[in-house]
Amino acid sequence: MPGFSRMNANQRSRPNPPSEGSESGDSGILNEQILLLVFESIKWDLHVLCRTAAVNRKLRAVANRILWRQLCVYRAPRMVAGLANGGPNGRLGGGWHALAKLLFFCCGCESTRHFRVSQPSPGHFMKASRFSKTSGRSFLTKKCRGDLLYVSDPCEHPRGNAEDDLGVYRGVFREFPRSRTRACLVGRQVALEERVRCPYCGARVWSMTTARLVPKSAARRLGSHNGGLEYFVCLNGHLYGMCWLVPLSSDEDSCDDDDEDDGDDNEFGGDPTVSNGHMSLKGKEVIIEDGPPAN
Repeated sequence: MPGFSRMNANQRSRPNPPSEGSESGDSGILNEQILLLVFESIKWDLHVLCRTAAVNRKLRAVANRILWRQLCVYRAPRMVAGLANGGPNGRLGGGWHALAKLLFFCCGCESTRHFRVSQPSPGHFMKASRFSKTSGRSFLTKKCRGDLLYVSDPCEHPRGNAEDDLGVYRGVFREFPRSRTRACLVGRQVALEERVRCPYCGARVWSMTTARLVPKSAARRLGSHNGGLEYFVCLNGHLYGMCWLVPLSSDEDSCDDDDEDDGDDNEFGGDPTVSNGHMSLKGKEVIIEDGPPAN
């Protein structure tokens, strides 16, 4: 019958489902295991992972699901434990790829409503970054000191003799949706910025200057002066900002008692130094280096 013939033709043209052992059907655990072994063997080289994720959609999906998380765990295990409440298999706001970018990428700077620069500074990969919970506390008002925030040292961008050097910094909150900082922003009905997006996850942001939630201790920690900085916090808890770096006298470099280290950085027994794939304890901050893999 004609209809039966057409049905047989359709059946013949329909591709067979891939078997479990076939190469075409291997979209799951086998390829992921191989990729994990490969990246473990090269000490989770950041630039190789960036190139791998850019090959096609399948590899990008694997990178977003597994590889970026494993890179973060390998490069900054104690920081990840702090952010994920000891469970590195959990989810982070904005995704693990956003955290990986924040760890290794300075977002640069361009003019904002409250911070003007004569010319923008482009973003770039960092050879080394130091993140500290002590620095993070300097960015929290007294009402928000219960939050956990890691903030990097400022990345220095020389501007020539006519201007102070520019500092660009970044950070990340733990469980930002449940933080006191977010509660303050919502309670004050601070509007989200219309034209600014987070450079790490693309989410909308609050200006902490607009919210009047910039403590004086932040300027002291950065080596800036009051009114010489601006920073934003996005819906996923990523912080980034810029400041003018000025020489500090010994008086200006001292901090108030509220900003002294209260031992919080010892919560996990000291944070690690990661250098070319090797870890060692390094006091009270997280130092992350993007060097060539160790032989």
